[in-house]
Amino acid sequence: MSSTEPPETRTAAAPSAPRSRAVRVAEGEELRSVTLPGLRLTVRSRPGDRPGLPPALYVHGLGGSSQNWSALMPLLADVVDGEAVDLPGFGVSPPPGDGDYSVTGHARAVIRLLDSGARGPVHLIGNSLGGAVATRVAAVRPDLVRTLTLVSPALPELRAQRTAWPTALLALPGVPSFFAKLTRDWTAEQRVRGVMALCYGDPGRVTDEGFLHAVEEMERRLRLPYFWDAMARSSRGIVDAYTLGGQHGLWRQAERVLAPTLLVYGRRDRLVSYRTALKAAAAFGGSRLLTLPDAGHVAMMEYPETVAQAVRELIADHGGS
Repeated sequence: MSSTEPPETRTAAAPSAPRSRAVRVAEGEELRSVTLPGLRLTVRSRPGDRPGLPPALYVHGLGGSSQNWSALMPLLADVVDGEAVDLPGFGVSPPPGDGDYSVTGHARAVIRLLDSGARGPVHLIGNSLGGAVATRVAAVRPDLVRTLTLVSPALPELRAQRTAWPTALLALPGVPSFFAKLTRDWTAEQRVRGVMALCYGDPGRVTDEGFLHAVEEMERRLRLPYFWDAMARSSRGIVDAYTLGGQHGLWRQAERVLAPTLLVYGRRDRLVSYRTALKAAAAFGGSRLLTLPDAGHVAMMEYPETVAQAVRELIADHGGS
Protein backbone atom coordinates (compact mmCIF):
# COMPACT_ATOMS: atom_id res chain seq x y z
CA MET A 1 0.00 0.00 0.00
CA SER A 2 1.35 3.41 -0.97
CA SER A 3 1.95 6.20 1.51
CA THR A 4 -0.80 8.19 -0.24
CA GLU A 5 -3.40 5.46 0.21
CA PRO A 6 -5.11 5.33 3.61
CA PRO A 7 -6.60 2.14 5.05
CA GLU A 8 -9.82 1.18 3.30
CA THR A 9 -12.85 2.95 4.71
CA ARG A 10 -16.49 2.83 3.73
CA THR A 11 -17.34 6.10 2.00
CA ALA A 12 -20.38 7.59 0.37
CA ALA A 13 -20.67 7.39 -3.38
CA ALA A 14 -19.22 10.34 -5.27
CA PRO A 15 -21.88 12.89 -6.27
CA SER A 16 -23.04 12.85 -9.85
CA ALA A 17 -22.20 15.59 -12.28
CA PRO A 18 -25.28 17.54 -13.34
CA ARG A 19 -26.56 17.29 -16.87
CA SER A 20 -25.00 19.88 -19.17
CA ARG A 21 -23.75 20.26 -22.71
CA ALA A 22 -21.99 17.11 -23.86
CA VAL A 23 -18.22 17.15 -23.61
CA ARG A 24 -16.30 17.07 -26.88
CA VAL A 25 -14.73 13.78 -27.96
CA ALA A 26 -12.25 13.92 -30.85
CA GLU A 27 -12.25 11.36 -33.64
CA GLY A 28 -10.48 8.21 -32.47
CA GLU A 29 -11.12 8.94 -28.78
CA GLU A 30 -13.45 7.14 -26.40
CA LEU A 31 -14.83 8.17 -23.00
CA ARG A 32 -15.58 5.81 -20.17
CA SER A 33 -16.42 6.13 -16.49
CA VAL A 34 -14.54 4.27 -13.77
CA THR A 35 -16.36 3.92 -10.46
CA LEU A 36 -14.41 3.37 -7.26
CA PRO A 37 -15.52 3.71 -3.61
CA GLY A 38 -16.28 7.42 -3.08
CA LEU A 39 -14.85 8.32 -6.47
CA ARG A 40 -15.86 8.31 -10.10
CA LEU A 41 -13.35 9.21 -12.79
CA THR A 42 -13.86 9.87 -16.47
CA VAL A 43 -11.13 8.47 -18.69
CA ARG A 44 -10.47 9.54 -22.28
CA SER A 45 -8.89 6.69 -24.25
CA ARG A 46 -6.84 6.89 -27.43
CA PRO A 47 -6.08 3.25 -28.29
CA GLY A 48 -2.71 2.46 -29.75
CA ASP A 49 -2.32 1.79 -33.47
CA ARG A 50 -1.74 -1.90 -32.81
CA PRO A 51 -2.35 -4.38 -29.99
CA GLY A 52 0.26 -4.92 -27.31
CA LEU A 53 1.60 -1.36 -27.00
CA PRO A 54 2.59 -0.26 -23.48
CA PRO A 55 0.07 1.89 -21.60
CA ALA A 56 0.38 5.63 -21.01
CA LEU A 57 -1.58 7.88 -18.67
CA TYR A 58 -1.90 11.64 -19.15
CA VAL A 59 -2.74 13.95 -16.20
CA HIS A 60 -3.92 17.53 -16.82
CA GLY A 61 -3.30 20.73 -14.88
CA LEU A 62 -5.40 23.06 -12.73
CA GLY A 63 -8.62 24.05 -14.49
CA GLY A 64 -7.87 21.66 -17.34
CA SER A 65 -9.23 18.30 -18.37
CA SER A 66 -8.34 15.23 -20.39
CA GLN A 67 -9.08 17.29 -23.52
CA ASN A 68 -5.75 19.07 -22.95
CA TRP A 69 -4.07 15.95 -24.34
CA SER A 70 -6.14 15.51 -27.51
CA ALA A 71 -3.41 17.08 -29.68
CA LEU A 72 -0.59 14.95 -28.24
CA MET A 73 -2.25 11.54 -27.85
CA PRO A 74 -2.69 10.72 -31.55
CA LEU A 75 0.96 11.61 -32.20
CA LEU A 76 2.04 8.92 -29.74
CA ALA A 77 -0.53 6.28 -30.70
CA ASP A 78 2.15 4.38 -32.60
CA VAL A 79 4.17 3.78 -29.41
CA VAL A 80 1.65 3.75 -26.52
CA ASP A 81 -1.93 2.82 -25.70
CA GLY A 82 -3.03 6.15 -24.26
CA GLU A 83 -5.51 7.18 -21.59
CA ALA A 84 -6.08 10.64 -20.11
CA VAL A 85 -7.90 11.08 -16.82
CA ASP A 86 -10.21 13.87 -15.70
CA LEU A 87 -9.06 14.51 -12.13
CA PRO A 88 -11.82 14.64 -9.49
CA GLY A 89 -13.97 17.76 -9.95
CA PHE A 90 -12.58 18.53 -13.42
CA GLY A 91 -13.64 17.64 -16.93
CA VAL A 92 -16.52 15.20 -16.60
CA SER A 93 -15.38 13.68 -13.30
CA PRO A 94 -17.61 14.71 -10.37
CA PRO A 95 -16.10 15.93 -7.10
CA PRO A 96 -14.47 13.33 -4.83
CA GLY A 97 -16.70 11.94 -2.12
CA ASP A 98 -14.27 13.00 0.62
CA GLY A 99 -13.74 16.53 -0.79
CA ASP A 100 -9.96 15.99 -0.92
CA TYR A 101 -8.46 18.14 -3.68
CA SER A 102 -4.90 18.11 -2.32
CA VAL A 103 -1.99 17.01 -4.50
CA THR A 104 -1.92 13.85 -2.39
CA GLY A 105 -5.67 13.39 -2.92
CA HIS A 106 -5.30 13.70 -6.70
CA ALA A 107 -2.29 11.36 -6.61
CA ARG A 108 -4.34 8.85 -4.64
CA ALA A 109 -7.04 9.01 -7.32
CA VAL A 110 -4.48 8.30 -10.05
CA ILE A 111 -3.00 5.41 -8.07
CA ARG A 112 -6.42 3.91 -7.45
CA LEU A 113 -7.28 4.23 -11.14
CA LEU A 114 -4.07 2.43 -12.17
CA ASP A 115 -4.47 -0.25 -9.53
CA SER A 116 -8.10 -0.89 -10.45
CA GLY A 117 -7.26 -1.45 -14.10
CA ALA A 118 -3.93 -3.20 -13.49
CA ARG A 119 -2.43 -0.97 -16.20
CA GLY A 120 0.90 -0.27 -14.54
CA PRO A 121 3.64 0.34 -15.12
CA VAL A 122 2.64 3.19 -17.42
CA HIS A 123 4.40 5.96 -19.24
CA LEU A 124 3.11 8.76 -16.98
CA ILE A 125 2.76 12.25 -18.46
CA GLY A 126 1.63 15.29 -16.45
CA ASN A 127 1.24 19.03 -16.93
CA SER A 128 1.32 21.73 -14.21
CA LEU A 129 -0.76 20.42 -11.27
CA GLY A 130 -0.74 17.09 -13.10
CA GLY A 131 3.05 17.25 -13.09
CA ALA A 132 3.09 17.62 -9.30
CA VAL A 133 0.60 14.76 -9.01
CA ALA A 134 2.67 12.57 -11.35
CA THR A 135 5.82 13.34 -9.35
CA ARG A 136 4.15 12.16 -6.16
CA VAL A 137 2.82 9.01 -7.84
CA ALA A 138 6.25 8.15 -9.25
CA ALA A 139 7.90 8.70 -5.86
CA VAL A 140 5.52 6.61 -3.74
CA ARG A 141 4.61 3.94 -6.28
CA PRO A 142 7.61 3.37 -8.54
CA ASP A 143 6.07 0.04 -9.60
CA LEU A 144 3.37 1.98 -11.48
CA VAL A 145 5.64 4.24 -13.55
CA ARG A 146 7.78 3.15 -16.48
CA THR A 147 8.84 6.62 -17.62
CA LEU A 148 7.85 10.09 -16.41
CA THR A 149 7.26 13.17 -18.57
CA LEU A 150 6.55 16.49 -16.85
CA VAL A 151 5.40 19.54 -18.82
CA SER A 152 5.83 22.71 -16.72
CA PRO A 153 5.30 20.78 -13.46
CA ALA A 154 3.94 22.78 -10.52
CA LEU A 155 6.92 22.28 -8.22
CA PRO A 156 7.52 24.70 -5.31
CA GLU A 157 9.02 28.09 -6.12
CA LEU A 158 10.28 30.56 -3.52
CA ARG A 159 9.56 33.53 -5.78
CA ALA A 160 6.54 32.92 -7.96
CA GLN A 161 6.04 35.12 -11.02
CA ARG A 162 3.54 37.95 -10.61
CA THR A 163 1.44 36.49 -13.41
CA ALA A 164 0.96 33.38 -11.26
CA TRP A 165 -0.32 35.29 -8.20
CA PRO A 166 -4.03 35.28 -9.21
CA THR A 167 -3.97 31.48 -9.30
CA ALA A 168 -2.42 31.33 -5.85
CA LEU A 169 -4.98 33.84 -4.54
CA LEU A 170 -7.76 31.37 -5.37
CA ALA A 171 -6.48 29.36 -2.40
CA LEU A 172 -7.47 32.10 0.05
CA PRO A 173 -10.86 31.83 1.81
CA GLY A 174 -13.50 34.07 0.25
CA VAL A 175 -11.49 34.92 -2.87
CA PRO A 176 -13.16 32.39 -5.23
CA SER A 177 -16.69 33.61 -4.38
CA PHE A 178 -15.54 37.21 -4.68
CA PHE A 179 -13.91 36.54 -8.05
CA ALA A 180 -16.99 34.65 -9.25
CA LYS A 181 -19.17 37.67 -8.44
CA LEU A 182 -16.64 40.08 -9.93
CA THR A 183 -16.56 38.20 -13.24
CA ARG A 184 -20.18 37.08 -13.45
CA ASP A 185 -20.78 39.36 -16.44
CA TRP A 186 -17.75 38.12 -18.34
CA THR A 187 -18.60 36.10 -21.43
CA ALA A 188 -17.12 32.68 -22.02
CA GLU A 189 -15.15 34.19 -24.90
CA GLN A 190 -13.57 36.77 -22.58
CA ARG A 191 -12.66 34.12 -20.05
CA VAL A 192 -11.09 31.86 -22.67
CA ARG A 193 -9.03 34.71 -24.12
CA GLY A 194 -7.75 35.48 -20.62
CA VAL A 195 -6.82 31.86 -19.97
CA MET A 196 -5.06 31.55 -23.32
CA ALA A 197 -3.13 34.79 -22.77
CA LEU A 198 -1.92 33.33 -19.47
CA CYS A 199 -1.19 29.77 -20.62
CA TYR A 200 0.08 30.14 -24.20
CA GLY A 201 3.39 31.58 -25.24
CA ASP A 202 1.62 32.79 -28.39
CA PRO A 203 -2.20 32.68 -28.20
CA GLY A 204 -2.21 33.34 -31.94
CA ARG A 205 -1.29 29.69 -32.48
CA VAL A 206 -4.81 28.69 -31.44
CA THR A 207 -7.00 27.99 -34.46
CA ASP A 208 -10.50 29.43 -34.82
CA GLU A 209 -11.90 25.92 -34.38
CA GLY A 210 -9.77 25.35 -31.28
CA PHE A 211 -10.97 28.63 -29.78
CA LEU A 212 -14.61 27.72 -30.46
CA HIS A 213 -14.16 24.35 -28.77
CA ALA A 214 -12.55 26.03 -25.76
CA VAL A 215 -15.46 28.46 -25.46
CA GLU A 216 -17.98 25.60 -25.58
CA GLU A 217 -16.07 23.77 -22.85
CA MET A 218 -15.88 26.94 -20.72
CA GLU A 219 -19.64 27.41 -21.02
CA ARG A 220 -20.17 23.82 -19.91
CA ARG A 221 -17.87 24.15 -16.90
CA LEU A 222 -19.40 27.41 -15.71
CA ARG A 223 -22.74 25.62 -15.39
CA LEU A 224 -21.27 23.13 -12.92
CA PRO A 225 -22.21 24.06 -9.34
CA TYR A 226 -18.84 22.88 -8.02
CA PHE A 227 -16.65 24.64 -10.62
CA TRP A 228 -15.26 27.34 -8.32
CA ASP A 229 -14.99 24.99 -5.35
CA ALA A 230 -12.88 22.52 -7.33
CA MET A 231 -10.64 25.34 -8.56
CA ALA A 232 -10.24 26.87 -5.10
CA ARG A 233 -9.59 23.62 -3.26
CA SER A 234 -7.11 22.40 -5.88
CA SER A 235 -5.32 25.77 -5.78
CA ARG A 236 -5.15 25.45 -2.01
CA GLY A 237 -3.79 21.94 -2.48
CA ILE A 238 -0.93 23.28 -4.63
CA VAL A 239 -0.10 26.00 -2.09
CA ASP A 240 -0.15 23.45 0.74
CA ALA A 241 2.14 21.15 -1.24
CA TYR A 242 4.55 24.04 -1.76
CA THR A 243 4.84 24.55 2.00
CA LEU A 244 5.12 20.88 2.90
CA GLY A 245 8.62 19.94 4.03
CA GLY A 246 10.44 16.76 4.96
CA GLN A 247 10.14 13.51 3.06
CA HIS A 248 6.69 14.48 1.73
CA GLY A 249 7.94 17.70 0.11
CA LEU A 250 7.72 17.64 -3.68
CA TRP A 251 11.40 18.41 -4.23
CA ARG A 252 12.38 15.61 -1.83
CA GLN A 253 10.03 13.28 -3.64
CA ALA A 254 11.48 14.34 -6.99
CA GLU A 255 14.85 13.10 -5.76
CA ARG A 256 13.27 9.73 -4.98
CA VAL A 257 11.86 9.19 -8.47
CA LEU A 258 13.48 6.19 -10.13
CA ALA A 259 11.74 6.37 -13.50
CA PRO A 260 13.61 7.89 -16.46
CA THR A 261 12.30 11.44 -16.64
CA LEU A 262 11.75 14.03 -19.37
CA LEU A 263 11.23 17.65 -18.32
CA VAL A 264 9.57 20.09 -20.75
CA TYR A 265 9.67 23.83 -20.04
CA GLY A 266 8.60 26.85 -22.06
CA ARG A 267 10.61 30.06 -21.89
CA ARG A 268 7.38 32.11 -22.09
CA ASP A 269 5.65 30.28 -19.24
CA ARG A 270 3.78 32.84 -17.12
CA LEU A 271 2.75 30.36 -14.43
CA VAL A 272 5.82 28.21 -13.78
CA SER A 273 9.08 30.11 -13.90
CA TYR A 274 11.79 28.76 -16.18
CA ARG A 275 14.13 29.29 -13.23
CA THR A 276 12.91 25.98 -11.83
CA ALA A 277 13.98 24.03 -14.91
CA LEU A 278 17.62 23.58 -13.92
CA LYS A 279 16.66 22.81 -10.33
CA ALA A 280 14.25 20.17 -11.58
CA ALA A 281 16.86 18.71 -13.92
CA ALA A 282 19.18 18.30 -10.94
CA ALA A 283 16.48 16.88 -8.65
CA PHE A 284 15.29 14.19 -11.05
CA GLY A 285 18.48 12.17 -11.36
CA GLY A 286 19.57 11.44 -14.92
CA SER A 287 16.66 13.38 -16.40
CA ARG A 288 16.64 15.06 -19.80
CA LEU A 289 15.48 18.64 -20.31
CA LEU A 290 13.62 19.99 -23.35
CA THR A 291 13.43 23.79 -23.52
CA LEU A 292 10.99 25.40 -25.95
CA PRO A 293 11.86 29.10 -26.42
CA ASP A 294 8.42 30.21 -27.65
CA ALA A 295 6.19 27.93 -25.59
CA GLY A 296 4.14 28.88 -22.57
CA HIS A 297 2.60 26.72 -19.88
CA VAL A 298 0.95 24.10 -22.11
CA ALA A 299 3.69 23.07 -24.53
CA MET A 300 1.88 19.82 -25.35
CA MET A 301 -0.94 21.94 -26.84
CA GLU A 302 1.24 24.58 -28.50
CA TYR A 303 3.99 22.34 -29.87
CA PRO A 304 2.58 18.80 -29.76
CA GLU A 305 4.86 17.46 -32.51
CA THR A 306 8.02 18.59 -30.71
CA VAL A 307 6.86 17.23 -27.36
CA ALA A 308 5.74 13.96 -28.95
CA GLN A 309 9.17 13.45 -30.53
CA ALA A 310 10.90 13.95 -27.18
CA VAL A 311 8.53 11.53 -25.45
CA ARG A 312 9.01 9.00 -28.24
CA GLU A 313 12.78 9.18 -27.78
CA LEU A 314 12.43 8.72 -24.02
CA ILE A 315 10.25 5.65 -24.52
CA ALA A 316 12.56 4.19 -27.18
CA ASP A 317 15.59 4.58 -24.90
CA HIS A 318 13.90 3.06 -21.86
CA GLY A 319 11.84 0.07 -22.89
CA GLY A 320 9.00 1.04 -25.16
CA SER A 321 7.51 -2.45 -25.21
